[in-house]
Amino acid sequence: MSELHPTLERWLVEYAQAHQHPMNRLTHKVALPLIVFHVIAMLDWIKLPVDVAGLPLSVAHLLYVVVVVFYLRLSVPLGLIMALLFALCFPLAAITPKPVVVVVAVLAWGVQLAGHAIWEKNRPAFLTNLLQALIGPVFFVAVLTGIWRPPVPASG
Repeated sequence: MSELHPTLERWLVEYAQAHQHPMNRLTHKVALPLIVFHVIAMLDWIKLPVDVAGLPLSVAHLLYVVVVVFYLRLSVPLGLIMALLFALCFPLAAITPKPVVVVVAVLAWGVQLAGHAIWEKNRPAFLTNLLQALIGPVFFVAVLTGIWRPPVPASG
């Protein structure tokens, strides 16, 4: 396991504590990638009045750079993985019809919110700390890659 920035470690622990129920975690494993995709796709609809090498820039490109720098400052391995995964959303977004993106957004948010309402019985972590919206995706990547392991809850 690689060394994580202490702040990232703390945020991952907080995220894990707010997502204890296995069904809620499952809903997030499905919904979070779809939410990341739809956010990038929708923000890519907002073009900026500049281009790079003949390609128009969008708000999604700016957000991509900011978020990847944020992740890289907290963990280079995780930042590189997140950069690749987020980058894959751009070509997928380019070929996905706008109505499909909207349906994906509605379904993904519905699934994620159901996870909290039905199983976790708490509100989403990002409503307490907006940065948790960025921690959710990296949490699952960190766990799936073995870069970070959630603490084992103390038994009663």
